[in-house]
Amino acid sequence: MTQRTTDTTRHIAQHTAPYAEAVRAYAREDWLRLNVPGHSADPLRFEPLAQLVGEAPLRLDVPPLLDGIDLGAAGPMEQALVLAAQAWGARRTWFLTSGASQGNRIATLVSRALGNTLIVQRSVHSSVVDGLVLSGQRAAFVHPSVDAERGIAHGVTAAGLARTIAAHPEAAAAYLVTPSYFGAVADVRACADVAHAAGIPLIVDEAWGSHFGFHPDLPENALAQGADLVISSTHKLAGSLTQSAMLHLGEGPFSDTLEPLIQRVFHLTQSTSASALLLASLDVARQTLVTGRDRIGASLDAADKTRARVRSAGRFGIVSDAFDRFGDIVTADPLRVSIDTRAGGISGHEARRRLMRDHRIMVEVATDSAIVAVVGAGTAPDTDRFVEALHALPAPLRDQPSADHLRLPAPGGVEMTMREAFLAPSRTVAAHEAVGQVSADTLAAYPPGIPNVLPGEVVTADLVNFFQRTAAAPNGHVRGAADPAVTTLRVVDRTRCT
Repeated sequence: MTQRTTDTTRHIAQHTAPYAEAVRAYAREDWLRLNVPGHSADPLRFEPLAQLVGEAPLRLDVPPLLDGIDLGAAGPMEQALVLAAQAWGARRTWFLTSGASQGNRIATLVSRALGNTLIVQRSVHSSVVDGLVLSGQRAAFVHPSVDAERGIAHGVTAAGLARTIAAHPEAAAAYLVTPSYFGAVADVRACADVAHAAGIPLIVDEAWGSHFGFHPDLPENALAQGADLVISSTHKLAGSLTQSAMLHLGEGPFSDTLEPLIQRVFHLTQSTSASALLLASLDVARQTLVTGRDRIGASLDAADKTRARVRSAGRFGIVSDAFDRFGDIVTADPLRVSIDTRAGGISGHEARRRLMRDHRIMVEVATDSAIVAVVGAGTAPDTDRFVEALHALPAPLRDQPSADHLRLPAPGGVEMTMREAFLAPSRTVAAHEAVGQVSADTLAAYPPGIPNVLPGEVVTADLVNFFQRTAAAPNGHVRGAADPAVTTLRVVDRTRCT
């Protein structure tokens, strides 16, 4: 479902949305649908579904492989993909309907064709770990900087990446994450130079930066800085529907090698019944970004206003104000408003819970020390309502959390590859009995979904305490846990390993 940019398609205007327009045109016709999906766009006989989503989505929910929509070398789908590649500065773009998680799994499997060791930022999303389970590669970790005061992981430096590459000259590729969940942006250009000098491609999980490059006050995107393969979670701040994303191939020294590999793995991972609603939303999101500079400017103003009002009130802190203390951070995403709630006498988890319960305000993520509010590119949120609700929060903390309480636990030692541990015989034991044993699962405090223990790593007492504290917090969740309260853990059964 991809097509590189060609001279014959460059005339297609970015203000159009060819795939979305073709789907809308199809939906307006009076079809007798004797094909899937089974609701047949019939709101009378599928009234509960129509009441849930509306009649229009039923009509727009068209199957794949239709003439005039997604078939043909120059059809609307191919045109939409070309426009997306042009907009993000890619050689080729793939539309994904299983989120950036699908893109991470594709990229990891692609890298396996290049070698058996992948250099991975330790704070990657858990979907990268899922990819390593599938690929069977060994991971060589490059560790991010950590704000120990707030318990937040940021990014990596080019020097740190170079040291890890030097220690693993057999590496197939390097895999980094930027921006971080809290909006910290790493020096992608320097990291790309380091990777390319070592003869390996740079893969960037830019899930949180799909809007980068579409306004002069936003950071450049990773492709513009030399990244070879970029995962873009378009639904996050760029405005497509949840679960839609894009994968971009750069015009770099490895593009000829990577392109056919990506195409093969894309077909391996993408549904043969990809949702037209999700695909069309990607087309519209690109159109909206390219033509929406003024709207994005209003969003930037709203985020700036929020930070300014929080600073002037004096109760809470702005997490990004401390970014200059970290050598890996070169800039910040201005559409991320990260607030140190602990400074205002309330934990991030409690602040998030009360904002939802008492004020009907949702924020993206909470930790012990902070909350993160995001402003979608092109939205204009009621910043006064948010700031007033924030400062109406009580200060229930009798004591401030200690640095030890906020500290992210160090990972345990590596005993097996992720694939070996995931597929090995396992057993479920009480959490305290798992200490010292090898984890069979990926466990991640979610959000942000950054793995704290990986298959093949040793479980430590600090990790058990961290997971149970996370699970007990309001809205706390540990992705991959054997039970919601993390009273048990799944470990490798060494007695049954051959």
